[in-house]
Amino acid sequence: MTFRRVFSYIFGLYLITLGVAFSIKSGLGSAPVSSIPYAMNLIWNIEIGIATFIFHSILVAIELILLRKDFKRKHFLQVFVGVLFGAFTSFSVSLMYFIPPAYNLYLAFVMSAVSILLIALGLFFYVPANIIPLSVEGVTQAIAIVTNKPFSTIKVCFDVCVVSTALILSYVFLGEFGSVGIGTILGALFIGTTVKFIHKLNLYLTGNHVDLKKM
Repeated sequence: MTFRRVFSYIFGLYLITLGVAFSIKSGLGSAPVSSIPYAMNLIWNIEIGIATFIFHSILVAIELILLRKDFKRKHFLQVFVGVLFGAFTSFSVSLMYFIPPAYNLYLAFVMSAVSILLIALGLFFYVPANIIPLSVEGVTQAIAIVTNKPFSTIKVCFDVCVVSTALILSYVFLGEFGSVGIGTILGALFIGTTVKFIHKLNLYLTGNHVDLKKM
């Protein structure tokens, strides 16, 4: 447990929450990582922190089913990392008060693009630190391991599934898109692809291969 690993972990986790804050500020829909908890908040009026806790707990259970004997005890701590994630998110959203809202569609898409880049960069830093992943990334890693597919590919597929679920829940219970917008869909499609690009760029510049499937 080196200082560099801990710093990469915390820094990456914060970058993700900053990306979530930019997605909310854009007005084009929440980031994929928060779309289901936010939909739960809108539908059943569940406090967003409790909704996040429930969502992360379900994902940890899915990991346990997928990995079986390879599931490590430390992975149960992913539920509690969600609390830290929520605190970082609140702080990041508060910072957005200093940034004026998107006054036109062009600026909204720029904010959405910044959100995608920050979330992808955050994943690149905190996932390889291999301390305690968020359950969203933990279950993505588990699926990548079980299917023997690249993390970036599974990330795109999983985000699409999460967004689709949030969209269905919102439409069935609210009759509207709710937490899902064009920015959410763009995030689901391009966050994983951006992680793959960052990985290739890092490999080209440093010659170091970063293992995004290490648990």
